[in-house]
Amino acid sequence: MLRVAVVGSGPSGVYTAQSLVEQSAVPGVRVDVLDRLPCPYGLVRYGVAPDHEKIKSLQNNLRTVLEHERVRFVGGVEVGTGALTTARLLGLYHAVVYCVGAAKDRRLGIPGEELEGSHSATDFVSWYSAHPDAAANGFDLGARSAVVIGVGNVAVDVARILARGAQELRPTDVPQTALGALGASRVREVHMVGRRGPSQARFTTKELRELGSLPDAGMLVDEAELELDPAYSDPAGLPAVNRRNVAVLREWTSVSPQARARSIRLRFFLRPVELLGDDGRVAGVRFERTEPDGLGGVRSTGDYEEIEAQLVLRAVGYRGAPPAGLPFDPASGTVPHTAGRMLRDGAAAPGEYVAGWIKRGPTGVIGTNRPCAKETVTSLLADAPLLVQRQPLDDPLDTMRRLGLRPVQWPGWLAIEEAEAALGLSLGRRTVKIPDWAGLLGAAYGDTSLQHP
Repeated sequence: MLRVAVVGSGPSGVYTAQSLVEQSAVPGVRVDVLDRLPCPYGLVRYGVAPDHEKIKSLQNNLRTVLEHERVRFVGGVEVGTGALTTARLLGLYHAVVYCVGAAKDRRLGIPGEELEGSHSATDFVSWYSAHPDAAANGFDLGARSAVVIGVGNVAVDVARILARGAQELRPTDVPQTALGALGASRVREVHMVGRRGPSQARFTTKELRELGSLPDAGMLVDEAELELDPAYSDPAGLPAVNRRNVAVLREWTSVSPQARARSIRLRFFLRPVELLGDDGRVAGVRFERTEPDGLGGVRSTGDYEEIEAQLVLRAVGYRGAPPAGLPFDPASGTVPHTAGRMLRDGAAAPGEYVAGWIKRGPTGVIGTNRPCAKETVTSLLADAPLLVQRQPLDDPLDTMRRLGLRPVQWPGWLAIEEAEAALGLSLGRRTVKIPDWAGLLGAAYGDTSLQHP
């Protein structure tokens, strides 16, 4: 019987498990889905904005896989550091598939990036999503003006959360501390800025339209700035999503802005060159104006503009971090592989595989992980006759416990869900996420005195 460990319980990990247990070429495969956190679902739980209930409902589909009779969820287990090294893990299973994502954010690489008030959008998302590793002191939302650098869906999420009122977020599972901070926020202007034109923005039309439907925030766009993009006036050759985006922006230029409590201003053709400081804090951002270069990119113009801001959030993409004990290509931010087979020193490493962002880089949407996982599983199953010649002896969970680990299994996760429902009830809200390690592990183990190891 083929025993496989999948490291990571986000979409790529769950789709890998699903591909393994639903195929018929090698019957009876058993899969343990391991995660460092005591909670499953990865970025679906900790990366999707709390007001996106439809996307968050994808958890129900992932749950079905994790409740399969030949799948076990094993949370609270960190691989690669401490007692559970990658070599030891491989000794417990016939094969290991690493689906650990891309945990780091991309940097701007400009002066002033370390000023107080300058943050990554991923840290901001982790905070309002109640990730237990998020900064305990949260974010200072006493700023009047915020700049979000980037024009992808993460940037849109961040801008929308900054512009929403607390009452709009109260029905969601946003943690109580974040809800309170957002309710007391003094942010009145949110600037979302891209270095290229509107036809090249990476947000989806649905996300873009949501910005224009916020009850207490008005949208501001400058048609003269939009018209710098040649494709703005002639979008026929653009992909469908970009044509729709241009159409939405054109609609907004013809609507007179209404007086609202907050405003969101979309800016294009501005490249950040420096964060300006005042007594160690962000006070603004200096941008250089760019223009189309005729080749699909932009070039510098030598003209500059400054935007006042006391809060700057960079949303310019994710990047893979070197997983402990695994080979890593810093240029691509991925683990080297061939069709999902991990490469160590240029040769396929028997029994070790990758899927998801750590395999292909942070590209695509959630559904992109399905064919990616299938490719890796196809390689693994082709190798199965060799893999099963080495027969692990013990139940891996018994070995983990002997190593001093305390795996959180599915009943522990269900206990966390029950605790979050009870927390919401006590606050007069729906389910509210527990934002800290002690609370999560205490709920999972039934011991509120536990602290994060």
